[in-house]
Amino acid sequence: MLANRSIPRCTVIPQLVYPDVEKAAKWLCDVFGFTLRIGMGSHRAQLNVGDGAVVLMEPRGGNESCGYVMVRVEDVHRHCEQARQRGARIVREPADHPYGERQYNVEDLAGHVWTFTQSIADADPRDWGGEPGQL
Repeated sequence: MLANRSIPRCTVIPQLVYPDVEKAAKWLCDVFGFTLRIGMGSHRAQLNVGDGAVVLMEPRGGNESCGYVMVRVEDVHRHCEQARQRGARIVREPADHPYGERQYNVEDLAGHVWTFTQSIADADPRDWGGEPGQL
């Protein structure tokens, strides 16, 4: 198997549009604690997000909708406070949910909504109205 170093090895890689990619990369690294993986001028950047990644890209013209991304963290409350202290707009404060996750929502500088999640219980999907598939 070839080791392609230009694309992150994770299976799912969200691509989000930002009008100023360099500014967005700096903001996301500062506010959410991500790290720059590869910068590609002002038109594209890859950020490390835990054991995953996200690609930032400039608008290409056409219908550029906002995205929604979920990221697992160790401590939702600590992460939320760090984001708040750095000026992020918290959309929904940390809350516990019956499906076993503690989550909060925050909007970034381009209007993308990020959900940061922390597992707090091993909940059976049937207990909260879900239907288990291939878990």
